Amino acid sequence: MNSRERILGRVRRALADAPADEAPIARDYLREHGQRTVAETVELLAGNLADYRALVHRTDAGGLAALIAGLLERHGSASVLVPPGLDEEWLAATGVTRVPDRAESTPDELDRVDSVVTACAVAIAETGTIVLDGSPDQGRRRITLVPDHHICVVRVPRQVVSSVPQGLERLDPARPLTWISGPSATSDIELDRVEGVHGPRTLEVILVGED
Repeated sequence: MNSRERILGRVRRALADAPADEAPIARDYLREHGQRTVAETVELLAGNLADYRALVHRTDAGGLAALIAGLLERHGSASVLVPPGLDEEWLAATGVTRVPDRAESTPDELDRVDSVVTACAVAIAETGTIVLDGSPDQGRRRITLVPDHHICVVRVPRQVVSSVPQGLERLDPARPLTWISGPSATSDIELDRVEGVHGPRTLEVILVGED
């Protein structure tokens, strides 16, 4: 028996006498701050992403492949990590070497990849947060944590919500959720900011307008 099994066993024993019927949870909290149009919600998302030092780009579906190719070239990327379900058209305009998301890849192998391109599950405007849920077009969590450059595509307005409660309604809590607010960063006691600590140093978010 390992530590995980011991802990879960103790939890089960502690809950053995708990009543089966749970009290209803009140959901009467404020669901969003103010009333915004769809366009205003998208603008709020873009502004908050930029405040977190993410690089925000806008395009339509027809210009997406060229934009991704340009971002990879500008970053000097020679390789890009590709989730198994990513739309192949997104990388059609680039000749950068594609690295598949493999379960057996080691952290050192992932660290040698220059960039990763993913979709997202939802984007939350009020907090400037991108959420990944491990879907095929996003891949496993570690492929967006180890490479130093992450390009994330958000479909607008379909994937954009105003608030965290609205975002949670779209997410499956049983999936591995990764919440991203800007590039990875931390500050020491003197507030010296260091980026690229627990994830990519550079986060680029593409807002793709849909018809």
